[in-house]
Amino acid sequence: MSAQIFAVIGSLTRDAPYFQGARGRGITVAAFDQATGRMTRLAEKGGVDNPTFLAVHEGHRSVYASSEVFGWNEGVVSAYRLDPANGGLRYINMQPSLGSIIAHHSLDRTGRFLFVANYSVYAEPDDDQPNQAVIALPIRDDGGLGAPVSSQAHKGAGPNAERQDRSHAHCVLPSPDNRFVVVADLGTDELVVYRFDAATGALSLGRAFKAAPGSGPRHIAFHPSGRFLYAINELDSTVSAYAFDAAGSLAHLNTLSALPSAVSGESHGSGLQISPDGQFLYGGVRGADILAVYAVDQSSGRIALVDLPSALGKTPRDLTIDPTGRFVVVCNQNSDALAIFRIDRETGRLADTGHRFETGTPMCVKFLPA
Repeated sequence: MSAQIFAVIGSLTRDAPYFQGARGRGITVAAFDQATGRMTRLAEKGGVDNPTFLAVHEGHRSVYASSEVFGWNEGVVSAYRLDPANGGLRYINMQPSLGSIIAHHSLDRTGRFLFVANYSVYAEPDDDQPNQAVIALPIRDDGGLGAPVSSQAHKGAGPNAERQDRSHAHCVLPSPDNRFVVVADLGTDELVVYRFDAATGALSLGRAFKAAPGSGPRHIAFHPSGRFLYAINELDSTVSAYAFDAAGSLAHLNTLSALPSAVSGESHGSGLQISPDGQFLYGGVRGADILAVYAVDQSSGRIALVDLPSALGKTPRDLTIDPTGRFVVVCNQNSDALAIFRIDRETGRLADTGHRFETGTPMCVKFLPA
């Protein structure tokens, strides 16, 4: 069977103190209809623990899955090759992450390196354990992963004693020009900018920029132009806009709430995506179980709230936009399903397609063209 495009979904398979049950079976591959948004199950891959985040490499047709397991001294990232004939995944190899609780990983713009962000939580903290916040892994010619070639640790804390006792790197992304790598650190309320050597994979510290105290930057997204950076803040459920210049410097533009004024109870910002044309920004908020839609001013980079629709499920942990820019797909973790929305390209607003894709505790979804 062939598909125009594959949707690859990572699910929770093992319990952890901060998750609400594990009902997943590993990595699921589905065919995605880019005309309707309907998803059709093709294959499942077990033998991988808690693949809570994924990255895909179009050139190698490979999938990289992190294993986020509480109590492990180090996380691991596993590489798989996707068979375009049937969507099946074939294991290549794995590498350790030099830190615990992998929260995020992404490819550099050339596809030669994989960056990994370690949230870093130990069941029994010990100074002798690996403690790197971000690492760079080379991509082998066969799509597998080489040993880490660069790593950096973060130090510091934030005002929220329960959640910000130390560094908690939560997202790592290269700039569109591939000259910089930015890490969102929830624990230190910082956006840490590294200079990146695309020839060697080396990361060297540029500068750390402070976000609002106690905000907890979780995920980030670059504007396609590279002139702006956006962050969704987990602890206060806000979204912030920053200017990003050619020297790798950040300047705050504005911050808006991702919550309705009448909302009550505990809520936490989650995933963040920008439309391929850079016109609209989409975030998820767990607890309130909504999505936040913002318009992006193409001149100033500032954001304006458009809508706060329901996520159509419980605990929207992650979301992504299909390559055509027509659909937003949301992983509703505690509804055991993905919800598919159609984007109005004029207004940015989301409409329910009526399509759902059921799978246990979905945590992340990525698209890979066939």
